[in-house]
Amino acid sequence: MVTPVRVIIGLCLVAPFVAMLWVGSYAKTGPAFIGIPFFYWYQMLWVLISTALTMTAYQLWQRDQRDRAAHASPAAENGGEAK
Repeated sequence: MVTPVRVIIGLCLVAPFVAMLWVGSYAKTGPAFIGIPFFYWYQMLWVLISTALTMTAYQLWQRDQRDRAAHASPAAENGGEAK
């Protein structure tokens, strides 16, 4: 089932791939940051951004799973058998 939360999770996980595969956007030397060419510091910045996005996606997934378990019907929890 596609929900808005799952779409956000997907975007969090796909964004770093898109940013790194779109080489033309960062294949340049300027602007430099403390003497480091843009090409290098941009990639290192995405290491931190990717970590934050992955942590966010994981936390959203955990919350989504808890919400789904809380809203599950008692019949579904008992294997479909009603007591």
